[in-house]
Amino acid sequence: MTDYIVPLILFVSMALTLGKKENAYDYMLRGASEGLRLIVSILPALILLLCAVHMLQASGAAAAVSKLFSPIFAWFGIPPETALLVLVRPLSGSAALAVGADLMARYGVDSAIGRTAAVMLGSTETTFYTISVYFGAAGIKKTRYTLPAALFADFVGFFMASWTVRWFFPT
Repeated sequence: MTDYIVPLILFVSMALTLGKKENAYDYMLRGASEGLRLIVSILPALILLLCAVHMLQASGAAAAVSKLFSPIFAWFGIPPETALLVLVRPLSGSAALAVGADLMARYGVDSAIGRTAAVMLGSTETTFYTISVYFGAAGIKKTRYTLPAALFADFVGFFMASWTVRWFFPT
């Protein structure tokens, strides 16, 4: 069934556009062009962040951070290998994707660590970025309780991601 979802979406989009008597090909072409521009704009940052993650690991800094937080993570049931992801995710989504991709490449996507990283990426937010963008757009200067509440929500997301993977994929 999943093999037919993308072609079905494309077919329905084309049919609706043609039903309105508009040029469906031009819309699809424009969308593909915007997608390629987005990839080109994201790629340098992603390459830089992947290099930074590998440098942190090669220097031993990532291992030191994991070792430092290992007792705390173990107490909460969070795999210590995900320490770098937990620390980077509230700051940068792109860096977190780079760390998550590295974890999945190293341990495998079907490993407990790979699954935990994937669920963590999907259940947490880039807190500092989000707060700065939305509060900045609204002209709010004082975040008051927003930051502690958002970081606590991130912690709950990390904690529950770890436990959800354990519950649904027992080893």
